[in-house]
Amino acid sequence: MTTPDFELERALLARGYTRIAGVDEVGRGPLAGPVVAAAVVLNPQDIPDGLNDSKKLTAKRRVGLDESLRNRAEVAVAEATVAEIDEHNILRASHLAMVRAVAALDPAPDFLLIDGNMIPRGMKLPSQAVVKGDARSMSIAAASIIAKIWRDQLMVDLAQQHPGYGWEANAGYPTKQHREALRNLGVTPHHRRSFKPVHNILYQE
Repeated sequence: MTTPDFELERALLARGYTRIAGVDEVGRGPLAGPVVAAAVVLNPQDIPDGLNDSKKLTAKRRVGLDESLRNRAEVAVAEATVAEIDEHNILRASHLAMVRAVAALDPAPDFLLIDGNMIPRGMKLPSQAVVKGDARSMSIAAASIIAKIWRDQLMVDLAQQHPGYGWEANAGYPTKQHREALRNLGVTPHHRRSFKPVHNILYQE
């Protein structure tokens, strides 16, 4: 199994960049909750062991790495709301969250490694899009971990306000339990109305 390395960052450091941020988002697929992005600048001399795509880590390992990163790297998190997802679309909202996360880093980074195949509109800094970046770049993997822990905790909190949908376990993704609860309990203010399963329930004939 390939694991992310620091080669992209090393090449940029050799070109004179000093503050390279990995940027990733989580939560494009769920039916409920915001989309969350994180931006992380690793310290090349103090990188936590075991960084990987957040989806390939156990929950316990993710929590440990989240804590390490917050102590040893520079971290920023931002969201795009359900209203913004419905107003624009999920891709544009994801990009809004990414731009906000980068803007929240202080001091600002001087180069961005962004997960995916697009540079978000409005990203003014020198940037490189990296397909499957969370499996290739340690900085992007770090961002994926920070964003996932943040969003999962947010959905646990929302689950206490809206029990029955299983958000504490499914994080708003369209599991069988979540779909059944949508039909039986209805649509909450945290559901994405532009997503087909939610839209269909709101506008059933």
